[in-house]
Amino acid sequence: MPLISPINISDPEVQELVNFFNETLGFCPNSVLTMQIRPEIAKNFVQLNMAVMENHGELTSEFKRLIAFVSSNTAGCRYCQAHTIRAAERYGSSQERLKNVWNFENHDAFSLAEKAALRFAQEASSIPVNINKATEKELKSYWSDGDVVEMMGVISLFGYLNRWNDVMATSLEGDAKKSAAEYLSQISWTAGKHQ
Repeated sequence: MPLISPINISDPEVQELVNFFNETLGFCPNSVLTMQIRPEIAKNFVQLNMAVMENHGELTSEFKRLIAFVSSNTAGCRYCQAHTIRAAERYGSSQERLKNVWNFENHDAFSLAEKAALRFAQEASSIPVNINKATEKELKSYWSDGDVVEMMGVISLFGYLNRWNDVMATSLEGDAKKSAAEYLSQISWTAGKHQ
């Protein structure tokens, strides 16, 4: 059971903002519905999410969701793993990338530049943080400073979400559960406490 149950959105400003998630996921996440208990948290979170996921450089919407998956997979948040794999799917990720992102280092569906970014996401999402100097050097050889800032935005956003949803045991929506079951079977994904 979730620590705090989600509630319906009553604030019109939050309702307008959460339409962003209809494109991303096809539904408003229960995490945001829980944040709605304090509308200012929900409003500011959605605005931060929109800013982080806006693309200004070489990162695509699909690849940002794969970075978010690696971050969530490293943190162990089953709720966010399901959401990020679903969002990557909705933004056009191939079956091959979706089914192998957890093993990106050993799969040719990812370029060397993407592997460097995903390795960075993994190292940056570990606790304690442990960025290898070789990873940092490789990352900067492929990606601009602006791209790295966007990556850190995604990693940091999901640091917040991973903690929020794991502690709250946020209940997982059916569509997210379905995407996770389809693409994450090789890592023995289960909804766990997010039933």
